Amino acid sequence: MAAQMTPRKRVFPLIAAVALGAALTACETVPMGGGYGPRSGPVPGVFRADDFAWSTASGRASIDGRIDYRRGGQVFTCTGSVGLTPDTPYTRARIRTLYGATDRAAVPEAIVRARTVADPSADYRSYVRSGTCEGGRFSFSGLPDGGWFIIAPVSAGGDDRVVLMRHVSTRGGRVSVTL
Repeated sequence: MAAQMTPRKRVFPLIAAVALGAALTACETVPMGGGYGPRSGPVPGVFRADDFAWSTASGRASIDGRIDYRRGGQVFTCTGSVGLTPDTPYTRARIRTLYGATDRAAVPEAIVRARTVADPSADYRSYVRSGTCEGGRFSFSGLPDGGWFIIAPVSAGGDDRVVLMRHVSTRGGRVSVTL
């Protein structure tokens, strides 16, 4: 004669099955290297070439820039080329580490060089645009819409170089910016 299952004995296997399912869902794996996925979203500090694809397109936007940085009564001028880096999860994390902010900063070059970033060997340089700075002015044209980090090394004549960083957004027109 078979034993009858009480309502309590019938619910226990159902609870066990639900608990097992929840445990297995919690153990879902995320692909190594991170990236964009239905649950993962962007992973700051992880280089993904796909994140930079938008920045390689040509567009109608342009940036006209001017250096007007002063500190301690000294006037700083450009000491090299100006870089324009696309805003991606990787570069945003890198900029935050190097400059302590993602909107604007002025940090001594020695401090920037002393800081360590995640994935320092990632080669994103092919996506960085470079422009000359003459007479305290620089420009970039043919840009697609998007966010960019302007990076400009400046000096007041000595070895005490400062790196200026500023975030800008382009939207099909001309953006004027002063660092």
